[in-house]
Amino acid sequence: MTVADRVRKALASQAEIEADEERADALRVPGCCPVAALPHRERASVSGVLRSVTLRPRDGVPAIEAELYDGSGALDLVWLGRRRIAGIEPGRRLKVDGMVCQVAGRRTVFNPRYELRARPGE
Repeated sequence: MTVADRVRKALASQAEIEADEERADALRVPGCCPVAALPHRERASVSGVLRSVTLRPRDGVPAIEAELYDGSGALDLVWLGRRRIAGIEPGRRLKVDGMVCQVAGRRTVFNPRYELRARPGE
């Protein structure tokens, strides 16, 4: 570790430290791409932690919306026709796979395949 790296780490905010930890964790999952580098209109796999989960109907159809964060950026996940999914809750780590699209300027995946991952220490 260089002197500049040590100084940066010493002066980093809690949010920067957490982002570094999330990026490092996401890179350990085989086949996953950072959110910041996701291709538009292509299938991709991403690993991260759910920061929020809400029930938000879309055109009268129930939908669960979640924000997945991997330290490089956030990805919106939307499961249509669902009111609840066991294990999908804030703080949960996931690996997701699906078609990436843009909705209102945000990267979004509808009805992603997902794999629940262990929380640190589990």
